Amino acid sequence: MSDATFLGMPAFPAAAASALRDSQLRGNLARATGTIRSRRAAAVAEQDDWEQLREAGRAVKERTLRHLDRYLLQVEEKVTAAGGKVHWARDAEEARRIVVGLVQDTGEREVVKVKSMVTQEIGLNEALADAGIDAYETDLAELIVQLGHDQPSHILVPAIHRNRAEIREIFLRSMGAYGTAAPADLDDDPRRLAEAARRHLREKFLRAKVAVSGVNFLVAETGTAVVVESEGNGRMCLTLPETLISVAGIEKVVPTWQDLEVFLQLLPRSSTGERMNPYTSTWTGTTADDGPRAFHLVLVDAGRTDALADPVGRQALNCIRCSACLNVCPVYERVGGHAYGSVYPGPIGAVLSPQLRGTTSDVDRALPYASSLCGACYEVCPVKINIPEVLLHLRARIAEEGRGRLVPKPERLAMAAARWVLSRPSRLTAAQRAGALAARLVARRGRVGRLPGPLSRWTDTRDAPLPPAQTFSAWWKRTHR
Repeated sequence: MSDATFLGMPAFPAAAASALRDSQLRGNLARATGTIRSRRAAAVAEQDDWEQLREAGRAVKERTLRHLDRYLLQVEEKVTAAGGKVHWARDAEEARRIVVGLVQDTGEREVVKVKSMVTQEIGLNEALADAGIDAYETDLAELIVQLGHDQPSHILVPAIHRNRAEIREIFLRSMGAYGTAAPADLDDDPRRLAEAARRHLREKFLRAKVAVSGVNFLVAETGTAVVVESEGNGRMCLTLPETLISVAGIEKVVPTWQDLEVFLQLLPRSSTGERMNPYTSTWTGTTADDGPRAFHLVLVDAGRTDALADPVGRQALNCIRCSACLNVCPVYERVGGHAYGSVYPGPIGAVLSPQLRGTTSDVDRALPYASSLCGACYEVCPVKINIPEVLLHLRARIAEEGRGRLVPKPERLAMAAARWVLSRPSRLTAAQRAGALAARLVARRGRVGRLPGPLSRWTDTRDAPLPPAQTFSAWWKRTHR
């Protein structure tokens, strides 16, 4: 099993071109992201100290990453003292092996799952299936994705690419094969869809002996794991089973409960536009006569240490998975999450995935270019990750890595021509005049028309205004004699 690519998809340009032809997808995305954006804006506007909170969140994250080794050892010490067991996984393969082994040790053949990005990242469901173990997603959106034999396309709303009518069809077609079937007269009313999901999941909650969860935060001073969610399914998974296996990336640590309080204000406003999370569950090891009898914490590296070593790129590890950057990104809104070829889509995926997986594949080398660099992601990030800065940094790294490979001849010629033109102001002025004239020759409805040859790839994907009749240099000379 390989975790180097996602869905075996092509690089972003090809995947995005296919997604752009899906008008239903674009409509679903536009409606959903627009709604979430407006709710977030309203919730943030209520907070007078929002910018101070953002700065506090950034400072806590950066301080934690500087001393991550110390805080991770503290987590292990506290979890062990509270009756839990900590497992360390260097990569996705080792993490899968640990979790599958822990489930097999219980003798059970099924698990219930709390929504978790890191288990998707390591391909845990597929590994469990290969071992003959059924994994049931209990988050509503993840359930929709699983029943539809699909893949998530959003961090917060994995089924954002589906509308109510499509969800109804998925429930009617597939729910019975996994357990309690959907009512035959089910319509696309959200309340009835939610009720069908509740009835379907209830038998899973009451029967399962093993649960697998992700972790939103790990409080180092007490070894406490934290999960925030909106439906209550997480609470059911964290309390009813006899064995709980929590999988967390090593960057999820926060030093103290006081630090956690900052993120419990930032996360709900940035993700769902709410003042607080409907359900915030915390657990520390095991407790007699309450909750699971056995608790295992699997700490996953899987490229995070490599990212930590990059002074610029490491800020991507500050991410708290709120998805605010996805909801404002003009690129994501038009192509959706699947086009990124990664469990982490959108702007954060474009900077996180290439660092976790490396840039050896075409998919990962293309991701830093899947952005217009408009900066909207940076403006809304609750922990102030400068995503445009990291994108440019990764582009430079990929270009530098490419120096050792044969650069295509057209690109070499184009760069040589650009160097020649930009080396003298007179050449640049002449090129600007020629370019303006050429643009007017192919003008169409006041915009640049289709350019010939390879340049058509640029004009076919954007509406570009005609260049001004007068360049800045010419205006300056005329007005500042």
